[in-house]
Amino acid sequence: MSGALISAVVLSCAAFAGAAGYTFRYRRRIRRQMDTVLEQLDRAIGGTIQECSYDESMDSAVIQRLNQLVEMSRMNCEQADRERNLVKALISDISHQVRTPLTNIMLYAGLLEEQELPEQAGKMASQIHRQADKLDFFMKELVRSSYLETEMIAVHVEKSSVDELIARACQAVEMQALKKGIVIEAESSPESAFFDMKWTVEALVNLLDNAVKYSPAQSVIRVLSVPYESFLCVRVKDEGIGIREEEQGLIFQRFYRSPEVSGEKGLGIGLYLVREIIKKQGGYIKVKSEPGSGAEFSVYLRRN
Repeated sequence: MSGALISAVVLSCAAFAGAAGYTFRYRRRIRRQMDTVLEQLDRAIGGTIQECSYDESMDSAVIQRLNQLVEMSRMNCEQADRERNLVKALISDISHQVRTPLTNIMLYAGLLEEQELPEQAGKMASQIHRQADKLDFFMKELVRSSYLETEMIAVHVEKSSVDELIARACQAVEMQALKKGIVIEAESSPESAFFDMKWTVEALVNLLDNAVKYSPAQSVIRVLSVPYESFLCVRVKDEGIGIREEEQGLIFQRFYRSPEVSGEKGLGIGLYLVREIIKKQGGYIKVKSEPGSGAEFSVYLRRN
């Protein structure tokens, strides 16, 4: 092999090695830059404002824009929180302002019905009472719906008495049950669990309200608690119309209503709200039922 050829081969190998080395260094530099960008993105996602040198480098430009995004996001969140709090206050105020006169209308309409009135006046008093009941129902549904729309379900979990939880919920539906001659049998419980008392009472009231609504007159609703290792189960069992198996996975969906109960008042919010409240506390809910044999809802609350 001639010297010229050997020199050409050596130069070619050197050039190839140089190109390979340059490619390796280039890839390593790109990887370092990408790692830096990913780190900056992670900080931005975490809401951290990053130090910026404000020079003409690309890194500085990227950090500036990420900081702008973080600040915009923070301002939007603060604005959303202010608006949410305003809506909460507004809903609370409207609910209070409407419910008070509505309660008085229902009271006076009931008193009128008890008086000896001419037939036509008695019918009018009954109609006022029925319409006030209907308005009261829709007001409650509106408030319940607003819990979901404005993310008002903010639970504060603490160790609480299950006995007090059951007692409060049963008391809330006592009058409704009495009107149908339904007996609510609630077993006392010395147990405690971790839950938000206010919201869990709301969830249990929804279950009891459904039990009363879909149970026949003179029937029995049973409420009891069963302790397990990690959870405490509160069960509500009624003697109502029951739920078909194919619908048991649908009833917790928002606005779902079975065709079989279309004649009853409701918007399909109650069970969805129950599931959301219990889920936010680290618990869950199950249903067991057969058509014509009543339904049993089991709410599982954390014990630790």
